[in-house]
Amino acid sequence: MKFSNFTRSCITFSCGLLVGFCLTFQFLNGVFEVFPKQLVGLIKYDAKDIQWIKQKLELFNKTHPHHSGEDSSIGDELYNKVRILCWIMTGPQNLETRAKHVKATWTRHCNIVLFMSSVDDKNFPTINTRTKEGRDQLTCKAISAFNYVYEHHREEADWFLKADDDSYIIVDNMRWLLSNYTPDQPIYFGRYFKPTYMQGGSGYVLSKEALKRFMRNYNHKVCTHNSESEDVIISHILNNIGVKAGDSRDTELRGTFHPHPLEHHFTSHVIKSYWYWNYNIYPFVEGPQCCSDLAISYHHMNAQGMYLLEYLAYHIRAYGYQYRYQPALSENAQKLPVFNKTTSDKTKRAPITKREKTNETLVEDKGGK
Repeated sequence: MKFSNFTRSCITFSCGLLVGFCLTFQFLNGVFEVFPKQLVGLIKYDAKDIQWIKQKLELFNKTHPHHSGEDSSIGDELYNKVRILCWIMTGPQNLETRAKHVKATWTRHCNIVLFMSSVDDKNFPTINTRTKEGRDQLTCKAISAFNYVYEHHREEADWFLKADDDSYIIVDNMRWLLSNYTPDQPIYFGRYFKPTYMQGGSGYVLSKEALKRFMRNYNHKVCTHNSESEDVIISHILNNIGVKAGDSRDTELRGTFHPHPLEHHFTSHVIKSYWYWNYNIYPFVEGPQCCSDLAISYHHMNAQGMYLLEYLAYHIRAYGYQYRYQPALSENAQKLPVFNKTTSDKTKRAPITKREKTNETLVEDKGGK
């Protein structure tokens, strides 16, 4: 009798536990699925397409995007002086889950955007690199993409960015970095790793002269690199033809290109045995000082993370405070030619070379200090 009661109690407890688990799962699933479902619904209507001029399989930006009424005169000026072509490595399997979110967020700040795939897709659009999909095809895919860019767009941009479809790039911060140089310098930038290469996931950007040297060295050879180490191989080629690996750190020596998501760099404790410690050319810092206030890139970003970073970079502001880090633009930036002036008279301000670096200060009534 006692055994029978014990058995019934165990059965009742187990059933209750199972029902509770199922109800909890349904509740939490509903909570955490709300945002992704809303996100997918919003992106089905591609309102961002109105910003693009589509020419065949390429996307040309109509104007430098910013909020209505916002003073973006410096950003507008650099947009027309530091022209960046962004090409994104993607594939047919990633267009819906990754590439369309890249298209709807950070690529809107590029001058020209190309999505490189293994097939032509006139609707998205994507460009066929004449390669197969697979990690062993990454190097040939990248070389083919750079060759396409060189053949069709080398005179329409000054700098040429390669990024993955799970990378987020703050293009306007990249323009600040590149404004210190000229496109005729043989140089490239990214996350500098040992022995001497730019890490691919963080993105890397070539000057026009670097692209020219790279393609003249390649000279339409048949690609035989069956390797996923695209970043190592391309960096090796560039290093051997006199293209300099540039220092992408800011004036406080903080990193701007980052191979992990934002939260990883800020909050994760990286054990000393992790490969990341040994690969960095420059000192690796954990916590808030890991990353420049003018950070350029983060990698391994999902769709939600991209929209979050877009909001953090271009929307959210703390009321009453100036930026604590506001480095002056170089004299070189002032001398760069303007290719397509879009800044309106209403948003013009003092010449950009007069902008000074400021400490973080509370803006008081009537302007403050």
